[in-house]
Amino acid sequence: MSGADTTRRALLVVNKKARNGGLDLDAVKDVLRRGGIEPVDPPPGETDCKALIHAHAKTCDMVILGGGDGTLNAAAQALADAQLPLGILPLGTANDLARSLGLPADPLEAAEVIATVPARPIDLGCVNGHYFFNVASIGFSADLAGELTADLKRRLGTVGYAVAAFRLLRRARPFTVYIEHDGTVETVKTIQVSVGNGRHYGGGMTVEENATVDDGLLNFYSLEVAHWWRLLALLPALRRGTQGKAADVRAFQTTEVILRTKKPRPVNTDGELTTYTPAHVRVLRQAVQVHAPEFQAPARPSIFP
Repeated sequence: MSGADTTRRALLVVNKKARNGGLDLDAVKDVLRRGGIEPVDPPPGETDCKALIHAHAKTCDMVILGGGDGTLNAAAQALADAQLPLGILPLGTANDLARSLGLPADPLEAAEVIATVPARPIDLGCVNGHYFFNVASIGFSADLAGELTADLKRRLGTVGYAVAAFRLLRRARPFTVYIEHDGTVETVKTIQVSVGNGRHYGGGMTVEENATVDDGLLNFYSLEVAHWWRLLALLPALRRGTQGKAADVRAFQTTEVILRTKKPRPVNTDGELTTYTPAHVRVLRQAVQVHAPEFQAPARPSIFP
């Protein structure tokens, strides 16, 4: 560790397969060094961020991850275990966590935040033992995660989410889910159930307009629509996070919820299919420290990606 030396050693792991993972990092490293951070590159060929974080937990002072939400999702458990502060270089397609945290999209500006802004605690979500930052969902979003190929994201960016979504819309069918929370059990027919820890997910959708990643709460919503075209009408609200006000959307806040379905359904966490129903979702308060500015009310988003 750094001891009397004020220089901080930072494990720097970049997902080369991320949309902007091929970025030349020399300028980023210069910004970090000017801020008293010495980047530590992993051994050549070693790309498993979870294993790398565990291996460097006692020799580094912090972790810097370059990639998108999938990269961060893969590292969430190791970050919580190692208790090392996290710096984020948003190099993915959607960068929903970075947006929730108010981080700049430009990697050099993001590096400046890592070097100058103190780390602050944020929450994690946990579903069936799998940690996540943004949202866990079943139904339409999980089907979308399976449909959205890496090539589509690379070629079209966030527009790729919309292209894949329109392909799926007409095939979407309601299913039954049993929702257990706060001493109640509800049975509903829905097209999608989402449980958010952060604010943004899915390339610019918003779980709830006032959600923050450090409020100790999960924001739940269920799209109980009768026809697929109703999703199109709800799109502006889904972008703004006001869908909970609609008559055919069930929404509430909680700290723990269990979702059961008649047959196992995949669960999408931060864009990755990681587990199946029954899904036990809970919030882990202040589980990770992240270099990010204090929360500010977001600007009103466009309804378009």
